[in-house]
Amino acid sequence: MIRTAILTLAIAAPLAHAADLVIHVDNVKSGTGQVLVALYDNADAFLKRPARATKVRADKTGTTLVFHDVAPGDYGFSVFHDVNDNGRMDTNPIGIPTEPTAFSNNARGRMGPPAFDAAKLAVPAAGLDTTVSLR
Repeated sequence: MIRTAILTLAIAAPLAHAADLVIHVDNVKSGTGQVLVALYDNADAFLKRPARATKVRADKTGTTLVFHDVAPGDYGFSVFHDVNDNGRMDTNPIGIPTEPTAFSNNARGRMGPPAFDAAKLAVPAAGLDTTVSLR
């Protein structure tokens, strides 16, 4: 009886984990620096408090970042290419980014970043593979 319960749990365990969110970043103009992505799980936190973040070395032939074990739901993300590798997004004196950026759904804002609703994408239980282009 115990052996059956353990076997059932061992088989079901892989089915219980969340899926991957794979983000392909196009238009990376150089292989210098890093590409950073911040993942947000609600409108109140969008562009303020990421639920998760990751980074990889920039690669102009193709840059891909992966968030593992993402629970199904609505998310938005922001991406930027830290060309000078200083660990932060550089801006001009009035706060406009001077390094390439992108948002989920390739959303664009008016006179600033897009709203969460414009950037929001649904991550299903099977995971999601998406592409954005830096501007």
